[in-house]
Amino acid sequence: MRAPLDGLPERVTVYEVGPRDGLQNEKAVVPVADKAEFVVRLAAAGLRTIETTSFVHPRWVPQLADAEQLLDVLPRRPDLRYPVLVPNERGLSRALDNGVTEIAVFGSATETFARRNLNRTVDESIAMFAPVVERARAEGLWVRAYISMVCGDPWEGDVPIAQVVSVAKRLMDLGCSQLSLGDTIGVGTPGHVTALITALVEAGIGTERLAVHFHDTYGQALANTLAALRAGVTTVDASAGGLGGCPYAESATGNLATEDLVWMLDGLGIDTGVDLAALAATSRWMADRLGRPSPSRVVQALTSKD
Repeated sequence: MRAPLDGLPERVTVYEVGPRDGLQNEKAVVPVADKAEFVVRLAAAGLRTIETTSFVHPRWVPQLADAEQLLDVLPRRPDLRYPVLVPNERGLSRALDNGVTEIAVFGSATETFARRNLNRTVDESIAMFAPVVERARAEGLWVRAYISMVCGDPWEGDVPIAQVVSVAKRLMDLGCSQLSLGDTIGVGTPGHVTALITALVEAGIGTERLAVHFHDTYGQALANTLAALRAGVTTVDASAGGLGGCPYAESATGNLATEDLVWMLDGLGIDTGVDLAALAATSRWMADRLGRPSPSRVVQALTSKD
């Protein structure tokens, strides 16, 4: 039953991160054929933006060492977006060689995570991203910036909103088109999310340029998403089946499950273009290949009836 609420958008873009962020933590390497079928199934379910892989050094994320092979076998269609993560100029060169048209860089709001994730300070990481973004834009690519630890950090504790805004502005000033706010360890709550988005808007980063990326460590991902929608955000990151975490922050549990997000949005009468039944079947298919049940509540509820 659909029951809309006032103050929410009519349509939300679901930015699917399952093939990249969802699978990157898996210890057993998922075959390229399975990754490709995963992407194809997600597209068939109606998802149109699917972050597929990352051009990081294979030593850091072995699961994504097959980036070139995966992109080579994926169907290319004008209505499908396949953004990839690139950490540096070498990664950008590899992406360009493989016909990528959309990339993302991955920054941190805190010094500790910047060092653990990129082996650099915040200043050094932004300096590393600058030529990447400049060249990508010159090549006509769309560029997203991720900023992690926006609500809290497992080593530094609470992260001041002003600190997040400062790093966010520096990333966007490089020339990025979109900023994804990552609550990497899932400690945020709706009031915090609202205050952060308000501060970013006041700093000149409008909600049309923002996305949100919530982890469900404390069960707050959907509540935080609703707060973000009320604040004007219309792009939400999610991972099919709730796959994922963060290889550099052990306290980071799974991403917001795409099925759980779509169930909520469907109930609110918000259009996503996603076929929920087909999506849940896809996540169950991937869960079978990973050898464990999906953590998504909606996947569990829908597939238990089969």
